[in-house]
Amino acid sequence: MKTIIALSIATLTLGAGLAGCDVKKTQEGSVTTPKFEKTREGDVTLPKYEVTPPKVEVTKEEKTVNVPTVKTEERTIEVPKVTVTPAKDNK
Repeated sequence: MKTIIALSIATLTLGAGLAGCDVKKTQEGSVTTPKFEKTREGDVTLPKYEVTPPKVEVTKEEKTVNVPTVKTEERTIEVPKVTVTPAKDNK
């Protein structure tokens, strides 16, 4: 349970951290449409970006919280009982 909570918190923290990235476009992109001739091909240049992610630190600290507990007790109850008798081979 502690592992699931820790992973959930880490995932949420990283997701929030990615939203704070600094993105700068360093090169424009372009697309030339190919003509419908067999001698010329189209050209595609993708834009380039420089991404600086934020600094994210994940640490631990101890806190005292109220946690519900579940108590069990032993009781005698009726439960279904299934008996299976295999079919006899009549060959």
